[in-house]
Amino acid sequence: MAGDQASALSRRLSVVLLAHNCAHRIGPVLEHLLQLGIPVIAVDNGSVDGTAEVLRRYNEIDVVALPANIGAAGRNAGAAASHTPYLLFCDDDGWYERDGLDEVCDLFEEHPTLGLLNARILVREENRLDPISAEMADSPLRDEMGLPGTVLLSFMAGAVAVRASAFKEAGGYDERFFIGGEEETLALKLAKAGWQMRYIDWFVMHHHPSLENAGRLRAFGLRNTLVNSWLHRPWRSAVRWTAFTLADTPKNADFAKGVAMSLRALPWILQERSPMTADLDEALSILDRRRFAERRPFWNRRAWRPDKQH
Repeated sequence: MAGDQASALSRRLSVVLLAHNCAHRIGPVLEHLLQLGIPVIAVDNGSVDGTAEVLRRYNEIDVVALPANIGAAGRNAGAAASHTPYLLFCDDDGWYERDGLDEVCDLFEEHPTLGLLNARILVREENRLDPISAEMADSPLRDEMGLPGTVLLSFMAGAVAVRASAFKEAGGYDERFFIGGEEETLALKLAKAGWQMRYIDWFVMHHHPSLENAGRLRAFGLRNTLVNSWLHRPWRSAVRWTAFTLADTPKNADFAKGVAMSLRALPWILQERSPMTADLDEALSILDRRRFAERRPFWNRRAWRPDKQH
């Protein structure tokens, strides 16, 4: 029976692993992923430390080796190589628990508008709940679709299950965003197309963060959140979010670099700008008000949480 269940799941779900310069630590992650009993597609994102060679030692793993590091867009190559209707996305410092994966696929099949599920993230050996997961579990957004879980308008790229057709329809990750908050634009493309996103607490992944590249990505994170706001938000909403982001970001070399990168993106922002509907902007504004209240309470002294009953 267990073998039949594993075989059935392998026809429904694949895992796409994004790897970069992690040859010295990727082994345990691969062992955990192989225990899931589903296809594993590993994308080596232009590593120069022998990561691709380590991946190829595992005959069960399909390896896609990219000639250069293209950031989050490397996941697109893994999705293109998959043959299942649903995908798990995983980074090279985390893995998923097997329990709940059948139910994840069931939810996608039961709810045709469901495009993405974010897992509950447990951090390191002590299994601490990631603060992002706590924030998602407490989402103030009202569910109008009758779907399980809490309503999301963004997600964590390395901790999600997605409907492959929704991911591909939205164009996957935009290579221009590289990495660092790269989820924002994809999330809003999904939302604008009508795909629902939810947080599910019984769907679990483990994260053992690698901080090797964190420092150099801060400027990309600032650039990406600013560019994303001007691509998708109405003018007033974009101005408000830009002002908050600039005020809330530490003023250092990364800040200056991020702002400069944002300005260089202006030509294609203006060419591709496509503001969201008023309803979607209002939902995003609810999340904005929560962030304003938490980070700058003297800016916003009114209660941010809306009445979910109205």
